Amino acid sequence: MESFVYTGHAARVIFGAGTLSRLRDEVERLGATRVLLLGGRGERAAEVLGPLVVARFSGVAMHTPVEVTERALELVPAGGVDCLVSVGGGSATGLGKALAGRTGLPLVAVPTTYAGSEMTPIVGETADGKKTTRSDPALAPKTVIYDVELTLGLPVGLSVTSGLNAMAHAVEALYSPDANPATDNFALESITRLARALPVLAQRPDDPDARTDALLGAWLAGICLGTVRMGLHHKLCHLLGGSYGLPHSETHAVLLPHVMAASSPTAMRRIAGALGATDAPTAVFDLATRLGAPGSLVELGLGEADLPKIAGDDVGVLAILEEAWRGDRPAALDDRPDLTALTEQVVASFAGASNPRTAELLGDLVRRLHGFVVDNDLTEAEWLGAIDFLTRTGQLCSPTRQEFVLLSDTLGISSAVDLLTNSRSPDTTPSAVLGPFYVEGPPAVPSGANLAEGLPGVPLRADVRITDLDGRPIPDAVVDVWQSNQDGFYDVQLPELEGPVLRARLRSGADGTLWFRSILPSEYPIPDDGPVGQMLRATGRHPYRAPHLHFMISAPGHRKLITQLFVAGGRYLDSDAVFGVKDELIVEFPPGPDGSRTVEFTFRLGAGNG
Repeated sequence: MESFVYTGHAARVIFGAGTLSRLRDEVERLGATRVLLLGGRGERAAEVLGPLVVARFSGVAMHTPVEVTERALELVPAGGVDCLVSVGGGSATGLGKALAGRTGLPLVAVPTTYAGSEMTPIVGETADGKKTTRSDPALAPKTVIYDVELTLGLPVGLSVTSGLNAMAHAVEALYSPDANPATDNFALESITRLARALPVLAQRPDDPDARTDALLGAWLAGICLGTVRMGLHHKLCHLLGGSYGLPHSETHAVLLPHVMAASSPTAMRRIAGALGATDAPTAVFDLATRLGAPGSLVELGLGEADLPKIAGDDVGVLAILEEAWRGDRPAALDDRPDLTALTEQVVASFAGASNPRTAELLGDLVRRLHGFVVDNDLTEAEWLGAIDFLTRTGQLCSPTRQEFVLLSDTLGISSAVDLLTNSRSPDTTPSAVLGPFYVEGPPAVPSGANLAEGLPGVPLRADVRITDLDGRPIPDAVVDVWQSNQDGFYDVQLPELEGPVLRARLRSGADGTLWFRSILPSEYPIPDDGPVGQMLRATGRHPYRAPHLHFMISAPGHRKLITQLFVAGGRYLDSDAVFGVKDELIVEFPPGPDGSRTVEFTFRLGAGNG
């Protein structure tokens, strides 16, 4: 049984492109009129705030030195300041928090990097070569404004290290003693977005979608940082920054994979899944290396003689620091080869696609397929079996049989696409899968025709009405109908039949109605003599579909409707082989005195392009 304590820190968050334009409104919302603007990148903010800015301080510094804070503090009483606005990275935000803690003034943070600290009530201040961290709800910004446009000019190198800094917040949240379902999900989503965005930004720094991904990832990571306790990684980074002067985000980038390699294997497996990799520590190391981040603590200026002093008596920490100092690739926790480089190489090969949607779909498909191969440790024999299965599926396809559609149906993919495509208007008649037995160009027949043409079965009369969403009749709607016979076969499955049977094209009259005669549809097995049937038998599934009539209805100015009517009380309604049954489409086919059946139904079409 899970148990946890979750403490959230409320902050108003404004996210988007061009949101800096709302800065003055947010300051005035706090009842403030005299702003101290902090940070070296505040020109645009100053323009938005206009006369509200009574003082500016641009001398921010890494690790929030106390002496810098004291210099900025002098501006508060001198200018009668009643609100603080920080614009910049973690250093600007840190100064704003330090001042908020000393003055009680509200802080509005406008981050321009991916530090994430703007979402926390935490500040780390440096004095006399020692960095001290404190947490107080009063330190948290009242409002955070994320403007994607402010990150477009962020240098690639800083984008990478700042993004890895944010990723470190999310990573440590997953094995924090305060971990909980909310921050776990925030952390995994953050890691996924950052890992997806950073390689794009290294190639196209002004890509707005990648910048949005990265900033969202940083926001989520910041929530993690402010909600749960961080671990060894952050402790070491604060020590190296505060006492040894190492640059903040670069230190995070170097240390992260090495600390990960010595951390919770369970958390690392979850992170590997978010990264689409087999091994999380090596994947992060390779990502940082590929993107040109610093690779070792020695590059950042740390002396080898300092390592024992930093580690103290902890030999495990010393081993981590030595590996990070040298810049060695961590040993993989998982002995399966890492496919990340291969996956990205394949995805990159689609970059030249003339249609961006094609590249997007193929890229996502490759990532998911590669992930499936890795997650299941797919063997070569299993791969060959899958190739054989798909080969035989294709070989069975013909003008009268579509084994690939059948495969899609039995895996629920057809129903999933149908739901996404056709079920977003609750007022229209629900759609259903097309199925593998539709044939283009069915014979046109008048209303009142008999589709059964003397075939055995329970006689059926169907009365249909076609309307728009306001109930107005739709005249001259084209209605294709098809069904199985009483033995469960469609005409295309019976070569001895001459011409189409139990399928036709009708048109609605001026009042939107039509009717036809046929026979009561029965349950039937989908073709199970091929690969799809083999799959069903191997998984203990039956091949039967619930009894139904197929309809395809189109009319100018309206969305085409593909649907089915299921016989209430029929078999397999709760276990349809292609997952096509919807409750709204189960209708009564009441019997008449002579044993025949009838069905009446009104189809409601939504507006469209015809």
